[in-house]
Amino acid sequence: MATLRPALVVLIFLTLITGGVYPLLTTALGQWWFKDQALGSLILQKDEIKGSRLIGQQFSAPGYFHGRPSATANSPYNPEASGGSNLAGSNPELDKQVAARVAQLRQDNPQAGTKVPVELVTSSASGLDYSLTPPSVLWQIPRVAKARGLSVETLTTLVAEHTQQLPVSFLGQPVVNIVELNMALDALGQPKD
Repeated sequence: MATLRPALVVLIFLTLITGGVYPLLTTALGQWWFKDQALGSLILQKDEIKGSRLIGQQFSAPGYFHGRPSATANSPYNPEASGGSNLAGSNPELDKQVAARVAQLRQDNPQAGTKVPVELVTSSASGLDYSLTPPSVLWQIPRVAKARGLSVETLTTLVAEHTQQLPVSFLGQPVVNIVELNMALDALGQPKD
């Protein structure tokens, strides 16, 4: 019994520290130092939540820029089922999916270049990508311009305004947040019929 008491005291102490004090402290510091991120990086428009800056959304109408394909279960961009397709590069099913996506993109974007950006035909590991590189967004401009009745120059400027540059280039490449870009499109006016 003499050896059991110190073990129980240490167990209770460590349970309180690691199960209570530490989580409360990290939550409080996260709320204090990184409030926006800790609350989900929400996009608010007129006090209404439109989404998160860190989770993509499904856009399929011609008047919107489309993001990367999502391989999440049940529905595209489902944050409760984050994950990739887990298909190997040598898997014939992946080849079929990519070929079908390329054909669909060429059909939906007849004015765009024949070389379809790889980001638009392959899903990511999370299935929740919120951004694309500028070339993948610029490739879609002819379709969006036609659907919205806007000039290519107007949309190119809008994409440039929403391109996020990193402070130093070795940390990654510039990206465009698709949700925020499409919200800016809606602020310009709804697509024409």
